[in-house]
Amino acid sequence: MGCGLRKLEDPEDSSPGKIYSTLKRPQVETKTETVYEYVLLDFSLEGSRPTVQYVASLSELPQALQPYYTQGYILAALHPIILSVGRTRSLPFSLLYRAILARPRPSKQMASMCYSVPMLKVEEWPLPGESLTGDTVRALIDRVNSSARGGVRFVASVLQQVSGITNGRVHSPKRGCRSPPRSPPRTPPGDRELEENTYSPDLRLLVFFHSWAPGCAPLDSLACQYHQGALSMRVSRKGQVVSSLEADWLELTAAYYRKGWSLVDSFVYWDTPKGEPVPRSLEGLFVYEERSTSPPANDTIVVEQWTVIEGSNVKTDYGPLLHTLAEFGWLLTCVLPTPIIRHDSDGNLATKQVVFLQRPVRSQAAGQPRNQSSTHRVKRGAAELSPTAGGIGGFPVFGGGYPSALSHLEEGGFEQEEGKAEVTCM
Repeated sequence: MGCGLRKLEDPEDSSPGKIYSTLKRPQVETKTETVYEYVLLDFSLEGSRPTVQYVASLSELPQALQPYYTQGYILAALHPIILSVGRTRSLPFSLLYRAILARPRPSKQMASMCYSVPMLKVEEWPLPGESLTGDTVRALIDRVNSSARGGVRFVASVLQQVSGITNGRVHSPKRGCRSPPRSPPRTPPGDRELEENTYSPDLRLLVFFHSWAPGCAPLDSLACQYHQGALSMRVSRKGQVVSSLEADWLELTAAYYRKGWSLVDSFVYWDTPKGEPVPRSLEGLFVYEERSTSPPANDTIVVEQWTVIEGSNVKTDYGPLLHTLAEFGWLLTCVLPTPIIRHDSDGNLATKQVVFLQRPVRSQAAGQPRNQSSTHRVKRGAAELSPTAGGIGGFPVFGGGYPSALSHLEEGGFEQEEGKAEVTCM
């Protein structure tokens, strides 16, 4: 009997995760003027659990997160923990979402400055059809830019496929888009076409923005622009299910980080439509933010990390490493969930996410020599990191108290690769 989850793909990668960076480890661990603090919160649309708060809809997140906003935290990323696409039915925890909040560590200098915490707002955008298309995503980015001209900043989005609505709950959420068409794109549809179409509104995109009271917005938050960037991955499948992936994360993002842009969101269509050949690659789009000021170029860290769920609790995730990197000024900007789902040696459900962090480039005058033509690769060691107890305001904070999480990295794992980056993931 049982639910049959043990028949999922066997683990082929026993390490908790892998890290790729434009810097060597000594440079990654250099101190900066800014130190971040993170809070990781899990929300469920299926009822309360001991360590998870129930919300009837993700539209309730602004109210649920308000106590943290009063403490100076703001939403940095939002993502589903489990993607059960390509399977005949949803897996447990498929309606479990994670919100990551960040704030600069309070200091006397900050106290003397006018620091305005924004308000988090959410909009529901009905979409046509059963999946996003390349044209629709481009239209969404145009619409985000239209909103940004009104002085708001795009934070995150969650795509939910609606198979039914009961008591305000949206069921069967999915995330992603189909590959952009090879033919020249048509003129993107406007707002009216997105909302009033010949299809039933099977998809809803929940779009989260930050807004400020008049006169209180930071100068670099005014007139932000958002751009699309290519996202391509090589995949292996077992049947219709994605079992592994690899991507040149640093090569895909480096040109945008050199401009000082920030990675904000991603759209990928993971499902293979029925009757179509199983592809060996998947396409999608990254969404980057360009601020009105001229920020310095950014270095980046990309983490492929397993999240392990034991019972109803998160046992292992990217939290410990995130808290450690926060001490060195690394800001999380995006988390890409994947449908890769396996079991660890104890039979616990495990899924993989890709986490993106950035930090302004440190000048050579600061004593940090750089080689712009090189890329460095970092691999996690085999030691598992576990969450710690405790929390803020009744919510758990996974991975707190790990000042030495980077010690789990292999000492010889920072390999300098001259010339063009050849980054092997998975």
